[in-house]
Amino acid sequence: MTVRIRVFEDIDRARAFLSRPRQLPSTLPAPVRERIRSVFGEELNALQVVERIVAAVRAEGDVALRRFTSAFDRIDVANLQVEDEEFAAARALVPPTVLDALRFARERIERFHRRSIRRSWLEFDEDGALGQLIRPVDRVGIYVPGGRAPLPSSLLMTAIPARVAGVSEIIVCTPPGRDGRIAPAIAVAAEMLGIRSVYKVGGAQAIAAMAFGTESIPKVDIIAGPGNLFVILAKRLVYGEVGIDQLPGPTETLLIADDSADAAVCAADLLAQAEHDPLASAILITTAPRLAQATIRELTRQLSLLDSAETARSALEENGAIIVVPNLEDAFALANVFAPEHLCLLLRDPWRYLDRVRHAGGVFLGEASPEVLGDYVAGPSHVMPTGATARFASPVTVDTFLKVTSVIAIAPEAMERLGLPAMRLATAEGLPAHAAAIERRLERLRPA
Repeated sequence: MTVRIRVFEDIDRARAFLSRPRQLPSTLPAPVRERIRSVFGEELNALQVVERIVAAVRAEGDVALRRFTSAFDRIDVANLQVEDEEFAAARALVPPTVLDALRFARERIERFHRRSIRRSWLEFDEDGALGQLIRPVDRVGIYVPGGRAPLPSSLLMTAIPARVAGVSEIIVCTPPGRDGRIAPAIAVAAEMLGIRSVYKVGGAQAIAAMAFGTESIPKVDIIAGPGNLFVILAKRLVYGEVGIDQLPGPTETLLIADDSADAAVCAADLLAQAEHDPLASAILITTAPRLAQATIRELTRQLSLLDSAETARSALEENGAIIVVPNLEDAFALANVFAPEHLCLLLRDPWRYLDRVRHAGGVFLGEASPEVLGDYVAGPSHVMPTGATARFASPVTVDTFLKVTSVIAIAPEAMERLGLPAMRLATAEGLPAHAAAIERRLERLRPA
């Protein structure tokens, strides 16, 4: 069966498609709605569910965490924290090849982020000194998705930049499986990073616990990490009580390809994105009509070989597109409208066009730089802005976990030169006490 993916040759229609709002899903699957009715006794939408959960965790602490874990994860957890025995058991369950891969990824991710460390600075001149104190937050909470697709890579991609930033305490929340344990690969990754404060709590209740603190889980300063609809809504709801890294929605890849690109590679990259989620966006913009048609044929062929074909097909048909444009200038203009999480340049000379990129979470240059490497071992965090937020947001970096304190030390002899303009501005704004605070100092400097 041929993939029914949209094909655009009209730039205006393509621009309208790429500009459409990429919102979180408003309808919930029937099994999820049924579970909500069984837990709350009534029909609720996703936001109402999150509001109920967050309020309950804030009021009841661990009691609410255990209740919701039993209701949603179908497991009763007596001790919310992962114990030493579980870490040891996890080590025995993770294959040595996976352990080696995690270590390899850890080394590359850490090396990348160490290049970006910012330092405090002070600058002295005749007016005194100005500068910035760059300090890490004290405690970070990281959410790691579990469920059908545990993501130890997401733990590496968030915890390592926090460690490099100098964060002294990192805690992790991740949902338990039906056996009451967390995914072994996540336990091993946490231990590999020296994180022992790992809690068997998932969903919106985990976000609320880290935001407000409970008897078992300490309150954090910043919450980081991806998650499902309920996790993202919870992060949005608690923002202000704590900081958050971002609100990552369904994942996105946009390929720009010319006639030098391989259709099989284009299709493979689109499918790698589409298999994440039926809501994922996988888009190809090309100057080569033959490549567009060949890619459709390859999508059909490769889909037949995928275990994740149902999810990938749904994503391609609902949110995917192939756009044929007359030139690369138009391709980059459309890409900047979409502001993708991942922008892949499958071009004869990708470096020539790097300056054309204005909005993207990450840029992958050439066929040897697939986005999939960025998911695991390239180095930069794979937690990147989605939903066109790359227009103003950045991937998770060391800076995500740093805060800036301004330093102002004005020399007494500079007070009159700086003070008089400040007084005039204070008076113009109708703030006489501001002006008076400067005037008092100026009086002390003037000869008697």
